[in-house]
Amino acid sequence: MLKPDAVDASNTGAITKIIEEAGFRIVAMKKTMLTPERAGEFYAVHKERPFYKDLCKYMSSGAIVPMILEKDNAVEDFRKLIGATDPSKAAPGTIRNLFAKSIEANAIHGSDSDENAAIEGSFFFSNLERF
Repeated sequence: MLKPDAVDASNTGAITKIIEEAGFRIVAMKKTMLTPERAGEFYAVHKERPFYKDLCKYMSSGAIVPMILEKDNAVEDFRKLIGATDPSKAAPGTIRNLFAKSIEANAIHGSDSDENAAIEGSFFFSNLERF
């Protein structure tokens, strides 16, 4: 999912190009907005953490672009492609190294497991047709 900072900075095309050039197939993609409540549902796993309210406020502050991607070893490869959460620690050439503004405004979210990828994908997309 491209976060509000990346979408607001008009980096959607540049980031999706990197994703596709890395061998990922974009199966579904849309531009949408989250309400604070929907952001809270998406990030419910972090509800007890001190940054939860700020995260929900940030994620509902502008447009986002959720995607479903396919590739062998997709989750692990995508985590490498996006880089560390803290862009100052992200490897050169990673999406966060190139596009993130801060730890919070870090351009992109990536699922941390196949299980969470399925849950997060179904949060944004239903009745997904295969292309």
